[in-house]
Amino acid sequence: MTDARAVASGIDGIDGVRPVGDARGLTSVEAADRLRRHGPNVLPTARPPSPALMLLAQLTHFFAVLLWTAAGLAAVAGMPQLAVAIAVVVVLNGVFAFVQEYRADRAGARLRQLLPVRVTVVRDGQQRVIVAEELVVGDLVLLIAGDRVCADLALRDADGLAIDESMLTGESVPVRPEAGAGSYAGTFVVEGSARGVVAATGAGTRLAGIAALSRSARPPRSPLAVELQRVVRTVAFVALATGFGFFGIALLLGTSPRDGFLFAVGVTVALVPEGLLPTVTLSLARGAQQMAHRNALVRRLESVETLGSTTFICTDKTGTLTRNEMVVVEVWTPVGAVAVEGVGYAPEGSVVGPPDAVAQTAEVAGSAVHCGTGRAVATAGAWAAHGDPMEVALHVLALRCGHPTPDPDAVAHRFPFDPRRRRSSAVVDGWLHVLGASDSVLPRCTGLEPAALVAAEASVTSMADRGLRVVAVARRLITEGQLGPPPDAIEVGLSLLGIVGLEDPPRDGVPSAIAACRVAGIKLAMITGDHPGTARAIAQEVGLLGQPAVVVSGDELPADDAALGELLDLDGVVVARVTPEDKLRIAVALQRRGHVVAMTGDGVNDGPALRTADIGIAMGRSGTDVARDASDLVLLDDRFETIVAAVELGRATYANIRRFLTYHLTDNVAELTPFVVWALTGGSVPLAIGVLQVLALDIGTDLLPALALGAEPPAPHVLEGPMRTGRLLDRAVLWRVFGVLGPTEAVMEMAAFLAVLTVGGWTWAHAPGSTLLAVASGTAFAAVVLGQLANAFACRSQSRSVLRLPLAGNRLLLGAVVFELLVLAGLLWIGSLARQLGGAPPSALGWLLAAAAIPAVVLADTAYKVVRRRRRDIRAG
Repeated sequence: MTDARAVASGIDGIDGVRPVGDARGLTSVEAADRLRRHGPNVLPTARPPSPALMLLAQLTHFFAVLLWTAAGLAAVAGMPQLAVAIAVVVVLNGVFAFVQEYRADRAGARLRQLLPVRVTVVRDGQQRVIVAEELVVGDLVLLIAGDRVCADLALRDADGLAIDESMLTGESVPVRPEAGAGSYAGTFVVEGSARGVVAATGAGTRLAGIAALSRSARPPRSPLAVELQRVVRTVAFVALATGFGFFGIALLLGTSPRDGFLFAVGVTVALVPEGLLPTVTLSLARGAQQMAHRNALVRRLESVETLGSTTFICTDKTGTLTRNEMVVVEVWTPVGAVAVEGVGYAPEGSVVGPPDAVAQTAEVAGSAVHCGTGRAVATAGAWAAHGDPMEVALHVLALRCGHPTPDPDAVAHRFPFDPRRRRSSAVVDGWLHVLGASDSVLPRCTGLEPAALVAAEASVTSMADRGLRVVAVARRLITEGQLGPPPDAIEVGLSLLGIVGLEDPPRDGVPSAIAACRVAGIKLAMITGDHPGTARAIAQEVGLLGQPAVVVSGDELPADDAALGELLDLDGVVVARVTPEDKLRIAVALQRRGHVVAMTGDGVNDGPALRTADIGIAMGRSGTDVARDASDLVLLDDRFETIVAAVELGRATYANIRRFLTYHLTDNVAELTPFVVWALTGGSVPLAIGVLQVLALDIGTDLLPALALGAEPPAPHVLEGPMRTGRLLDRAVLWRVFGVLGPTEAVMEMAAFLAVLTVGGWTWAHAPGSTLLAVASGTAFAAVVLGQLANAFACRSQSRSVLRLPLAGNRLLLGAVVFELLVLAGLLWIGSLARQLGGAPPSALGWLLAAAAIPAVVLADTAYKVVRRRRRDIRAG
């Protein structure tokens, strides 16, 4: 590694950097001074897009160009009012879309700041965890498996270190740098541990140069974006084709080209879904914000919708179903067992048992604490965990047994925990100390009497059956010359010191969250590296274990993926002693059976499974940087309940998109009907509403209620039964729009229009007077607006009647409806505006007929939902 040598050799040439051999690191004063002089450790970021260019893009996309063209043609044809009205549509829609995009972009930046990367350094001779932005040149950094390398480092030492440099080199095989080599920002530690001195930060790192080349790259479009674009283009082309068709019909009926064009533009504008894309963006952004408020950080906006489609959740045990607050409660030794008492991570406590067993427990704790780096630390008068909770619990046990905190420099060699061998070990003062899963350590112990081995195995079974996490501790003498082979070859001939039982109680809200998943039709599986007995006990305690109970170990999983999928495609399966490769196979096998899989993970080796799953879920508190980087969703509180809350919000967001589509397309039916009636009657029935009134409906009365529907809170039944996904414009939406709501609005609109004309003396095929036509047109316009008012409330639910929905359930919609009524009043009673639109305030009869659209829409919607529910019940029966 030529570059690595350059980094390493360049350390001493940096002004003020302490020698690499200084294990005390920088002082806090030195670090603060360097941070002030050189700035934070952040990569240069791409300049955010210019707001002016963002706004311009919203004014020049496909729909905008279509409408700008129509405005230009209207102006050329001598219709300035129409040209101005269309321009207003484009500008208002563009400004709204710009505001939503701008807010979503800024919201994404704020959400990313919720989860800063942290790094362990040595300052003032003590380990500290700081935000990576505070790293400075000369800092002594400690790395363990799962960490992100946050600056360019010169390695002081390396124990079994393997680094994933694929982000920089594209090479998937980890490199194994040695002491004196370099390590680069943006890479990940996948095995081992190391210490290194910061050689470069921020813009000075190798990653900064590569990042500058990749800023122009665009991510692939999500399936949701592709589906939305399909809907948009389909509707747009239908609008254009319909407009051209009606232009031809108008000419055949003897209409002048000018009036025919006006007619065609009205039809086209009536069908164009101007507010679709910004409303969808708002729904997704709002869903992401709501998830963040509930401790679920969405890293990709389209994942909001995918979450709602989840059919199978594969969850870890430790930290997700349990608190990840481990404490040693019991220790078995060959000379007896002891109970450990104490509160939290405080060193005060007691070890109760026979004197020989208490003395042996001290040996167990002293040996175990060397094998890890997790420590209990005093912070602001309280003791807190720093590092792996299990290692911290063993450190607390050592303190309670009277052992001081070991000096990290006393470790001559360390073999960090590996999920395949399920052990960690360290060489200290000529002893090899080994800590690991009982079934991984016991077979490597020699010299045990058969009775002692039986007693040890019985203690493991007893502890696991009570839900305790079980580890074994052993050791042997070793010389420096024996350290050449890999750890598997030297972790043999061990003497068993004892079996340790650690308690990690389940989280309080897990049973109810699991019950909610089952109501939602989501299957669950526990995927853990723990002992099968421990996993079974916890699964049974929280209510996850299915009936019949299926508990399998990783080494019992079928080699054939089809058989694996068949075995696991059950609710409540528990898979213990899994490897990272097992998790990846499980995700693929379930996907092949048609499941949308959510997979949780926190370890460095969970990355492939998280990327492969439809939704990768990483732990924000206890998870590694590798896991978080590979995930779609990060749990800021590591709680299983947060996954269920995110699924609920994902389903609500998908439902909101369908609500808006239903609402908007229903309005299109009502807007298009007068033109269809006019064409089918050969002009015998005058146009009930004109083009300018159509535009007024689109931008004046319909936009805010549509946006409010995009923010509809989750329905109480959103987690009842499996979610049905697919096309946004499916048969259910199309039938509800074109078979129920749309025709109802259209019939009420035309009935009110024709009734007012007839009462006023109009007869078939005769042109009504201008005053009568204006009153009738105002009546039709009011009928559409009031029908849409009822439609907005009807679209709040696909199954429940408006009469059964809480009126204040969506306060945004209430405000939008009030605004809609004010706009309606203004469009009818402001004289100059009403004359431009071609309408006038309805008569008393007209208002009565227009208001009848409200109960008509409510009754039609209620009848549809009742019939649909009965048909579903019949099919279910």
